Amino acid sequence: MGLWRRLFGTGAPDGFTGALASDERVLASAATGDGFLVATTLGLWLPGPRRLGWHLVSKATWSGTALTVVEAEEDGAAGEAVLLRDLPPHRYALTSPGKVPEVVHARVTGSIRSRERNDGLGAWFVQRKVPGRDGVVLQVRPDEGADVARVRQVAAEVAAKIARLRAAGR
Repeated sequence: MGLWRRLFGTGAPDGFTGALASDERVLASAATGDGFLVATTLGLWLPGPRRLGWHLVSKATWSGTALTVVEAEEDGAAGEAVLLRDLPPHRYALTSPGKVPEVVHARVTGSIRSRERNDGLGAWFVQRKVPGRDGVVLQVRPDEGADVARVRQVAAEVAAKIARLRAAGR
């Protein structure tokens, strides 16, 4: 444990039982009915506790009294691309949200390097920064009812093209 943490603690709220990584910093926190939401440099800690990386937050909306989070789950690979599917939204009531809504918004949008909708294919193509790792990952989220095999094929082709462009220094 570093000197800073020994002197000042982690910044996590009293009662938080998650195990922060040595390089993970708390940015904001708020109590929920069944634990805490703790926003860190690596992700959003949900009650349980478990950390959801910023690159796996598909959507987060603040209503003024609750934060609703849609978590993405990795659903296979397509070459260097990762296919995602959204899990059902989860609502966290926050009576004293502090800076949690602002930090979540900033971190989720900040993880996105580019996004493109392919209406003909029925999928979102999103390049995102993964906390704690160098580089960017291509995530592809097919729509409900999309031809997943076709999406997987196109995603692999796009990922290969991106890799070629990066290798060429573009």
